[in-house]
Amino acid sequence: MSKKKMLPADAYKGVNAWVLYVALPALTLRYVPEINWTSQLLLPTLAPVVVWCGAWLFVRIYDRKRHLSVASRAALFITCGLGMTSFLGFPMIAAFYDDSEIQHAVVLDQMTFLIFSTVGVITILRASSGQAREVSFTYILKKICRFPPFVSCIVALILPQFINMNVVNPLLDKLVVTLSPMALFSIGMQLKLGAIKEEWRLVSAGVLYKLILAPSLAFVLALVLQSSGNLARISVFEAGMAPHVTASLMAAQYNLNPRYCSLVVGVGILLSFITLTGWYFITGSFL
Repeated sequence: MSKKKMLPADAYKGVNAWVLYVALPALTLRYVPEINWTSQLLLPTLAPVVVWCGAWLFVRIYDRKRHLSVASRAALFITCGLGMTSFLGFPMIAAFYDDSEIQHAVVLDQMTFLIFSTVGVITILRASSGQAREVSFTYILKKICRFPPFVSCIVALILPQFINMNVVNPLLDKLVVTLSPMALFSIGMQLKLGAIKEEWRLVSAGVLYKLILAPSLAFVLALVLQSSGNLARISVFEAGMAPHVTASLMAAQYNLNPRYCSLVVGVGILLSFITLTGWYFITGSFL
């Protein structure tokens, strides 16, 4: 029986709705309140910001040569600037280092998600609105303020200052565990490897930045900050993770080149096993 007969062509939209309106806000409410800013965590705090800013510059340079559409430019930016630091990152750290070292990646993962929940969401909504016409700041602001992941991020930053969130954590934990499998399931339903012929240039650019250039920036940052040991190594290691599956899913949901979004996640995951092995040995030698 074919996949089309088993499931409707747009079945992934229901999965997307769960991810964007239930699981993603739950993840925000569960982990953002636990961010603890200290000077010792400067590198894992700054690394995602540097990777995001580097992605902006990379896309600007690439766009000058390829003259991308608004949708493709935003999709490339989102997939370049954000990595799969928890779903893929934590198991990879346990495999290459040790389970006890995952604590170093938690801050980096939370910072990555904070970027996604704020400027990442703004980037996606602005690009999706700007494809059809020029839009005002007020229009974009209204869409952002009505978007559940962004609203939950604001709530997660403010509410814990007044009430104890621990009472709802067990419920949030149960919702959070659905995020990665549901998001990957949706990506898989939309993945069409035959389309790689049409998107290979964009996929190659996204994978090049995310797996090679992004961890290179984090590596340089570690040297500048004179950081060493497993904290520095894992910060670089996490910066080299495959594109953020939820960000890619959301970009696809808003029609920002869905074909590319699904391809770059699939190709990025496969290639990351090779590149992360390389970064493991490089960081072990120099940091």
